[in-house]
Amino acid sequence: MLRLAVTTSSETFERMRDPLGDRGIDVAHLRAKEFALDLSTPPAESFDVGFVYPTRPMEGGVVTARHDIPWVNTREDVLTSRNKAGVIAALERAGLPVPQSVCVSNPADESDLLDAVESAGLDYPVVVKPNSTTRGVGIAKAHDPDSLSGHADVLGLVHDFRATGDKSFLIQEWLPDARDYRAMVLDGEVVGAVERRLSDGARDGGRWKHNVHRGAEAVGVTLPKRHRELVESVADELGIRYLGVDLLESDGRVVVSETNARPTIDDDAKYDADFFDRLAALIERVAKKS
Repeated sequence: MLRLAVTTSSETFERMRDPLGDRGIDVAHLRAKEFALDLSTPPAESFDVGFVYPTRPMEGGVVTARHDIPWVNTREDVLTSRNKAGVIAALERAGLPVPQSVCVSNPADESDLLDAVESAGLDYPVVVKPNSTTRGVGIAKAHDPDSLSGHADVLGLVHDFRATGDKSFLIQEWLPDARDYRAMVLDGEVVGAVERRLSDGARDGGRWKHNVHRGAEAVGVTLPKRHRELVESVADELGIRYLGVDLLESDGRVVVSETNARPTIDDDAKYDADFFDRLAALIERVAKKS
């Protein structure tokens, strides 16, 4: 039986273990962070292939050096997707629709920051988004130049106390009343999608972030053809085999807001019937190529 290393022990691990086990793949947890590891002692376990490269690149380098396994999503895939500004720039160059965006390498002079926003033709409010965070962490809305400067100051203060880390952020156009989709792409094809919805009460209370970890509900949907074609073009452009692609639809426009090369696997009802068949086939192919 093929042995798959999965570095998360949360929802994705639990949801994939039995379906892949039924297809001849033993899903096992490979701890890739929060450990004290004797590097002179050989690993007690062996694996044939890894699912997604660990979220922490430094510990990930240690883990992969010890196990020397191929990954379905490689270190390069994870770093490419994590760089929101890099993804926006690559998709813009490829002619794919993205929000109008300004990348700021922090710290930036206030006048340069405000001039860049004005030169880009962005109208307030704007969205301020740290370049490398997930689950909606640090995302804020700035209603005017003063509040934008304030958000930039906060990001600057945070970075002052970090030895390493991405010190850049994005300023993006605000898309009012946007519908928020997450599509899953496997081997170049959409295999399922959800719409992330806020309750009426949350909207009435001023909430606007659609992240599930912030209280939104993920509802399985069938994407329209143009949405599917866009999502598949994104995966093809980035060259990532297993990818979550986030779309925002507002006032007739559909844009790619960001991507995730470590997407959480949701419950079966939100994916095509052959999702796990295709996932198993991809894992087996990666293992055979090593």
